[in-house]
Amino acid sequence: MSRQPNIVFIMADDHASKAISCYGGGINQTPHLDRLAEEGMRFDHCYVTNSICTPSRAAILTGTYNHVNCVSTLDTHINNRLPNVAKHLRTGGYQTAIIGKWHLGEGEDHEPTGFDFWSVLPGQGEYFDPIMIEMGEEIEVPGYATDVITDKSLAWLEERDQSKPFFLMCHHKAPHREWEPHPKNRNLFQDDVNIPETFDDDYKNRAMAAAVAKMRIKDDMTYADLGLVQPEGGSEVGERATLNSTRRKIPNPVDVSGLRLIDKDTGEVYTFKTNEQLSHFKYQRYLKRYLRTIASIDESVGRVLEYLDDHNLSDNTIVVYTSDQGFFLGEHGWFDKRFMYEESFQMPFLVRYPGEIEPGEVCKNVICNVDFAATFLDLAGLSIPTYMQGKSFRPLLNGTTPDNWSDVAYHRYWMHRDRDHNAYSHYGIRNQRYKLIYWYNEGYHLPGANHGGEDREWELFDCEKDPLELFNVYADTAYQGVVIDMTAQLDKKMAEIGDEPEHPTVP
Repeated sequence: MSRQPNIVFIMADDHASKAISCYGGGINQTPHLDRLAEEGMRFDHCYVTNSICTPSRAAILTGTYNHVNCVSTLDTHINNRLPNVAKHLRTGGYQTAIIGKWHLGEGEDHEPTGFDFWSVLPGQGEYFDPIMIEMGEEIEVPGYATDVITDKSLAWLEERDQSKPFFLMCHHKAPHREWEPHPKNRNLFQDDVNIPETFDDDYKNRAMAAAVAKMRIKDDMTYADLGLVQPEGGSEVGERATLNSTRRKIPNPVDVSGLRLIDKDTGEVYTFKTNEQLSHFKYQRYLKRYLRTIASIDESVGRVLEYLDDHNLSDNTIVVYTSDQGFFLGEHGWFDKRFMYEESFQMPFLVRYPGEIEPGEVCKNVICNVDFAATFLDLAGLSIPTYMQGKSFRPLLNGTTPDNWSDVAYHRYWMHRDRDHNAYSHYGIRNQRYKLIYWYNEGYHLPGANHGGEDREWELFDCEKDPLELFNVYADTAYQGVVIDMTAQLDKKMAEIGDEPEHPTVP
């Protein structure tokens, strides 16, 4: 019997696929992440089942959907008595560790379980000199968070019991806002980043939810998000907000002539004459800070790969890189996530395993973060427990698509009109061509909404003909057969996973 493979699972926070150069976004270079794609496999249709941090992490850890693991929002924390993939691997002979962002709750009932070693950030954590909770004890670690998490991960690899295979979850804080780059990377990306063609989206031909969301870079991104202060001490300036604080959304003033902003780190002063100038500045400032934090992530991945090479571990180690969800980088004028629209819904997923994956492969099949746990157990040669709802995609790694493989991903967002972004609750499915979304809105009245009642809306996108998702074709007579088929697939998927539908039956 061959040795059980080691597993290194590296996950960033809010890393859009577009910001990894092997995905072809053209906005940055990530050579170490690209190495994983060159020596392994890139997945182009990996999706999150709930595009927000806490529920995504629960789905990854347990292999179940959020209505089953009961972690559906940022405020519902995991019951650490639940079985999880680390517990199964540990029982199966693995040494296990999680280092970095946890974000599934704190205290005795919510701290990590199933790990021989854990050292995690409380809440979102800080970029500089982070506090960490290590095996129940609070410690302060000097340095930059990405470096700290990498250092601790490599130290654990060095100190582990080398007679056992290992499972390491290395979870980075970056590139979560407020996008604080390492000082050495603050001058990267001096040239302007190309603005997405949908940046000035007018949200016509879409559900009301798109128009009312408060995620616009122009109007809803605060100066504090961008590391800026106002010299006269405006009400929001310089506040260090955390995820649980009330983040005030102060729109661009009607007249910005004479507006002055100061970089909180360098003291550089910026002045503005027009709203257009300010909007352009905010976009460029956001993207460059975001990409600078990713430069440190790429360096970290390079350090991990180098360690595996230097210790002759590469051939028998599965290395995965992903993010807890996607992120908007100005598409439709937005930042943040939450929605089932593609930029938020798609997760990057790169995996290298010389024992089973041919180099340079690209998989077009649909997988979901709920599938990760089952796949890891399958690769470890362990039984997949019946409670897990995800399916192992190990055959896809070998270039084989099983006859019964379902190329359908399910998404459900529960935080209706959340305090930060006014995002509406919704669910839906996506296959390789079409995407169906139902905005059930928990009874919230939407004037003029269509299909299924005045407070409910449907959207259907033909992702092949309309990859930017600008035209809802749900009411288009040419797509009525697709509507019927996709609704039937949605009903089947919800019945399969045991989630309760809110939508009316389609005749």
